[in-house]
Amino acid sequence: MPSMGQEVSHSEFTREQRLSFRERVLTDLDVFEQMLEGSRFDFTRPQMGLEIELNLADSETFEPALRNHDVLAELGDDDFQTEVGRYNIEMNVPPRPMAGDQAVRLERWLAQSLRRAGDAARPHQARVVAVGILPTLKADLFERPWLSDGVRYKALNDSLMRERGEGFELDIEGPTGERVCQYFDTIGPLSGCTSVQLHQQVTPQDFPVFWNAATVISSLQVAIGANSPYLFGRRLWAETRIPLFTQMTDTRSVELKHQGVRPRAYFGRSWITSIFDLFEENVRSFPALLPESSEEDSQAVLAARGVPQLRDLKLHNGTVWRWNRPIYDTSQGVPHLRVENRVLPAGPTVVDMVANACFYYGLLESFTSSGRPIWTKMAFSDVSKNFLDAAKFGISATQAWPGVGRVPAVDLIADHLLPVADDGLAALGLRREVRNHFLSVIEGRCRTRTNGASWQVAVTEAYEAAGHSREEALRRMLADYAERSDDNTPVHTWDVPSIEPADGVEVTDVA
Repeated sequence: MPSMGQEVSHSEFTREQRLSFRERVLTDLDVFEQMLEGSRFDFTRPQMGLEIELNLADSETFEPALRNHDVLAELGDDDFQTEVGRYNIEMNVPPRPMAGDQAVRLERWLAQSLRRAGDAARPHQARVVAVGILPTLKADLFERPWLSDGVRYKALNDSLMRERGEGFELDIEGPTGERVCQYFDTIGPLSGCTSVQLHQQVTPQDFPVFWNAATVISSLQVAIGANSPYLFGRRLWAETRIPLFTQMTDTRSVELKHQGVRPRAYFGRSWITSIFDLFEENVRSFPALLPESSEEDSQAVLAARGVPQLRDLKLHNGTVWRWNRPIYDTSQGVPHLRVENRVLPAGPTVVDMVANACFYYGLLESFTSSGRPIWTKMAFSDVSKNFLDAAKFGISATQAWPGVGRVPAVDLIADHLLPVADDGLAALGLRREVRNHFLSVIEGRCRTRTNGASWQVAVTEAYEAAGHSREEALRRMLADYAERSDDNTPVHTWDVPSIEPADGVEVTDVA
């Protein structure tokens, strides 16, 4: 789950606090509009920024290990922090240019960092697993103290529950008919979502171009990178993280859904012409979850030719979880804007995650710098359908695309879009051999029709065919997954292990 960003000091708020906070957010919105018209925003490109959310699994049972406090204390590393569940940690990757051999350097840095995290987890009988949803996660976990220490996590849980007015009903059915339909009186299942977030710094003028392009690319990312096929022992969507996160942040009543009120995890409804469109929609359409006002007078700061932090607007913006989110921030007193792309799951390996990033940044560069913009040839409704189809079917999804119609995603990517991504990475300055290395990982998934989700399903089904229960099959599959992930070989090269029949089971043909 994406971190909330700013800390808060308490989790309960009065009506007066809510009214005051709303006024301050509206003031920040006005100030932001003035800044867009007249301020100089920092812009350094190309920059590649990442956040990676991770799971802790018990070394023996491979069930969630509620030990992030101990592991982070052992780690003592500013690059890692807590996330909402006690079995989650997050790794923040310092921004770097996408040029030369930086993608290789990133892979090396990530691998070293994950090894450090693994070393810190080991004394606490845990291991670090990069996967979209931990396959061994069970619903009864949330009957225990699952929430990470920290006021902001309690505040988020309490605020989402208060806005909903009742508990959350989770209802997801997979393409094979397996289904999770269950009621929760906390946001606990939300902690099951672990993702990779990719950041791109842009100018105010270019922001809508980049946001529109990222929105088009999102379905391709999910189709090729899906890695979340199981939840609570059921096989659901290839990227179950998408509907899980959407439903567990959805504070709307049934009536409000029918009235067309927007969900807080939001793909969008139309192309944009300004970053202001998104911030204004966030303010006008979504009630504040964490109405803790700052002491900043942003209007006075701007009048004095200073750079406002816009703390109240940022705090509110951090609780609207767009799949491509607008970010305003400051660094050393200079404001900047970013597109935060949030559609990818964590894992399966470091090389896979860096390949996913290269594919995204390459397409983003090509789609924003050459020819007629791709989104002007596509209806937003088609792009939205592409996204949902990719989440449901993953590597088997089809996509509607200008000039080729509706085709399998793997053929669209391998035959048409990998050269486009390569051109974009070349324009960014990434060396040819580096481009070839990482884009070949994407091509390998296309040619073998294998990504994290499809491998998880194939191996789990093989264990079940050998006579193991679904619960035991998932545990064994995750153990195999963790070993291969640590080896850092691309997921499309992973085999389905040879499996002996379970004790007392006669199987004549084990897949």
